[in-house]
Amino acid sequence: MNKNFYVTPRGLRTIITIIGRRNAGKSSLINALCEQNVAIVSAQAGTTTDAVAKPYELFPIGPVTFYDTAGLDDEGDLGIQRINATNKIITKSDIVLIVIGNDGLQENDFEIIRRIREMNIPFAVIFNKTDIAIPKIEDKKWVKKHNIPFVEVSAEHKDNIDNLKKLIVELVPAENIKNPEIASDLFEKGDVVVLVTPVDYSAPKGRLILPQVQVLREILDKGAKGIVVQDGELEDLLGILNTKPALVIADSKVIMKVASIVPKEIPLTTFSILFARNKGDIETLFAGAMVIDKLKDGDKILIAEACSHHVQEDDIGKVKIPNLIKKYTGKNLEFDFCQGIDFPENMEQYSLVVHCGGCMINRMEMMYRMRECVCRGVKISNYGVVISKTQGVLDRVLAPLGLT
Repeated sequence: MNKNFYVTPRGLRTIITIIGRRNAGKSSLINALCEQNVAIVSAQAGTTTDAVAKPYELFPIGPVTFYDTAGLDDEGDLGIQRINATNKIITKSDIVLIVIGNDGLQENDFEIIRRIREMNIPFAVIFNKTDIAIPKIEDKKWVKKHNIPFVEVSAEHKDNIDNLKKLIVELVPAENIKNPEIASDLFEKGDVVVLVTPVDYSAPKGRLILPQVQVLREILDKGAKGIVVQDGELEDLLGILNTKPALVIADSKVIMKVASIVPKEIPLTTFSILFARNKGDIETLFAGAMVIDKLKDGDKILIAEACSHHVQEDDIGKVKIPNLIKKYTGKNLEFDFCQGIDFPENMEQYSLVVHCGGCMINRMEMMYRMRECVCRGVKISNYGVVISKTQGVLDRVLAPLGLT
């Protein structure tokens, strides 16, 4: 087993969430899948209160995380909170496994299936506890009629777990096995690609940020030549290169300076633009940025980040983005901020959501967050697109993607 999967970032894992009613055998199932006792198993209903995450290496998918969740029929005030927590995990899932116990499909199972289908998340029904009772004929007929994949297992005795793993692999979106390209479709083997990565007080100590590392790995995998340079040395580098770069990729915060240095015939983009395409729908994010031209005094903007971090003096979300938008528009605007997986309840009050690059979440979760904004009538863009828009270089950094 590859020991490195334990340090694979959450945004690069396939998220597989196990849901169902209390005492359906969800905890036993995750233990059987992972071949170790990860979750507490008890005959008492409601043993699992908080979601349990288990990293695992599932061939040929690679690094995955299984989530064991509280029962969706939990009761009381705490039970409602647990159900809400489970629902939040579902929104960031790539696959959902709906576990059915020996009492068969119940009314709330049909409601769960309906909601998962509406969210366009791949899912399967797992008829568990076949050591106690075989699935009801009418239940199997119902899932077949509705074209729902299913498998019969005994998590307790680990019966048919291998077939369940095969079904999971079949359910995984193709892009999770072969991740969408970040930049490798923009250059060829042997090309020179320049990465402009400023190292200042806001850079992580002793390392590059995840997007820079991932792009560098794509360059190496493609057999191209990657050159990493700070913005202060870029002009000297371009002067001594014998080969014109096929692509220059810059950190968004120095894009204006880089754009003034890199000749217009050399394709130029930013890490944020590339990840906007990789993680979500770049055209939706572009349309969101166009709202900036229409903002009026008093309009409210939500700055949303998918993960929590220590806020620095010149923080990109809290300080830089709001200042850029205010300077660009000249309007008196209001800014709110949120971190984590939850948007505010009253989303409709915002004229625009500006989201972080989403490097620590997966594509499914980012797409869900974008769909939530669209469904609630709120435009959404992201840091990199907004920075390039407010600095007047958006057309140029989108050109390598064929989006101008």
